[in-house]
Amino acid sequence: MFSTASSTPDPETPICSAKGCRAPAVWVLAWNNPKLHTPERRKTWLACDEHREHLSSFLGMRGFLKEVVRFTDWRRREQNDGTGGPDGPDSSDGQQPGAQGG
Repeated sequence: MFSTASSTPDPETPICSAKGCRAPAVWVLAWNNPKLHTPERRKTWLACDEHREHLSSFLGMRGFLKEVVRFTDWRRREQNDGTGGPDGPDSSDGQQPGAQGG
């Protein structure tokens, strides 16, 4: 199920958040846990094409998924209005997808 890319991506290239995947990120999955986060706060996971559906389903089943956006569009939005970038303060919880909590 997980990608086994033979080469390591450039350190500047964002990679998929799926455990063990080293593929370049193509998608941003914006989410929040309403029990922990204010409604406007967005955490993000990054996904390659192969893992987008799996990670979206994981978040969606829990009612956490808010938006799925192409990484290039997310970056463009960040540059245009200063919001929605995966490097922002609310971008990640530091956990691998599928981990408990968050």
